[in-house]
Amino acid sequence: MDRRTVLKGAALAALAPAMAWTKVEAEIAGEAVRALRAGSQASAFQPSFFNAHEWSTVRTLSALIIPADERSGSATDAGVPEFIDFMMTDRPDMQTAIRGGLAWIDAECRDQFGNAFVDCTETQRGQMLDRIAWPARAAASDSHGVAFFNRFRDLVATGFWSSKMGVEDLGYIGNVYVAEWNGCPEEALRALGVSYD
Repeated sequence: MDRRTVLKGAALAALAPAMAWTKVEAEIAGEAVRALRAGSQASAFQPSFFNAHEWSTVRTLSALIIPADERSGSATDAGVPEFIDFMMTDRPDMQTAIRGGLAWIDAECRDQFGNAFVDCTETQRGQMLDRIAWPARAAASDSHGVAFFNRFRDLVATGFWSSKMGVEDLGYIGNVYVAEWNGCPEEALRALGVSYD
């Protein structure tokens, strides 16, 4: 199972309770991000919450969490950083945790590698993320980083799989009219170990 599949499953399982949004709130957030993306095509997007350095870190970290693959672009390509910036203005209760986490990851990278996260090599970034991406293996001294990364990863997954690119990546076909329902295909029933009998 690859990382994208694991993240997709985790996002779908955690989406509603993690964000505690109603369907209407999720639609409003999606519309706002689509409007921001449409406006950013004419000129570079200007974040309303993040400063320039934080913005660069958010974009880099988003693309590392969900990188581009043969099916779709990265989380950054899907507009997830814009979604996160919107969330910071819409959900002020999240601002301190996210801004503090970005500062934490930079401080740790400076201590370990002599550079901020975005200025580290790909290998160094991977080492940093390995420290905080697996809560059960993380050192107690990294608890703040683990908490930040879990929240940030949830935001990235929510933003990606609610974007047009992410929905296409899921293969979701939505409310498609079916003229006649003949039941679940036999091969799917066998794979699930169930039958109509």
